[in-house]
Amino acid sequence: MNVGDVHWVDFPPRNGHAQRGRRPAIVAQDASATARLPTIPVIPLTTQLASLRFPGTVLVDPDQNNGLRHASVALVFQLAALDQRLIGIRMGQVSQSVMDAVWDALDQLTGRP
Repeated sequence: MNVGDVHWVDFPPRNGHAQRGRRPAIVAQDASATARLPTIPVIPLTTQLASLRFPGTVLVDPDQNNGLRHASVALVFQLAALDQRLIGIRMGQVSQSVMDAVWDALDQLTGRP
């Protein structure tokens, strides 16, 4: 798994507004770290475009590289470390411009310049 890969992920049941269930997510960890760690940070995707009203979100349009069928919103503010066993098949990979927007959103959320 590489940064920017889109995989099917089984998000465990959680309370509140956190995403749960099977959905695509963007991997936010380098393959070299994945080989040494039991968890993987992932960013859930939703097709609920109204989610763009929240800070820490990025629009991801479907294309032949990312494997998405619908426009989706990367919920960067819901970045979560999940057990590797919850990560399913690879769908594709988002573009570098999407990953740049994801990193910018994460910087804004954390106050990092």
